[in-house]
Amino acid sequence: MAAGATIHTFDITLADVDRGVYEDVSLRAARHPSETDAFLMTRVLAYCLEHEEGIAFGEGISTTDEPAVLVRYLTGRITAWIEVGAPEADRLHHGSRLADRTAVYTHRDPVKVAARWDGKRIHRREALVLRSFDPGFVDDAAALLARRNTLTVSVTEGHLYLELNGTSLDTAIHDHPLG
Repeated sequence: MAAGATIHTFDITLADVDRGVYEDVSLRAARHPSETDAFLMTRVLAYCLEHEEGIAFGEGISTTDEPAVLVRYLTGRITAWIEVGAPEADRLHHGSRLADRTAVYTHRDPVKVAARWDGKRIHRREALVLRSFDPGFVDDAAALLARRNTLTVSVTEGHLYLELNGTSLDTAIHDHPLG
């Protein structure tokens, strides 16, 4: 846990109909002082939307050898490298070489995020998944964050329905091909 980090807890009910994932998850997220509420919210959403056995938050915002979220086999091998925000192309290149799949969840303008990677080397660029949400969705959800949170995440037909601390929000999940 990072020094000076604020701990946020999430009691999550996850129903991802698209992937057949139904779980109740208790999650603790350490928020680094330099991490925005929007980044934290996107990190938690990425965790939920990628949820599978072996998923965990990376070591933190200050480490360069792990992403925001990752999935490991029991052997320790990284199978999914999941970044949040607008990572540099070299991080994606590194993650794509280590993991079977790489994804980026952004709360920023996805066109601008992808433009930063133009002309830069990214291993298996065509397999990289860039996902975003409707404009304003992450900011609206981030405004509802508390230290202790109750979260219901439902996904069906590429649409995310979120209830956070008693307030309902929804958004489409947008995939942006980089091929």
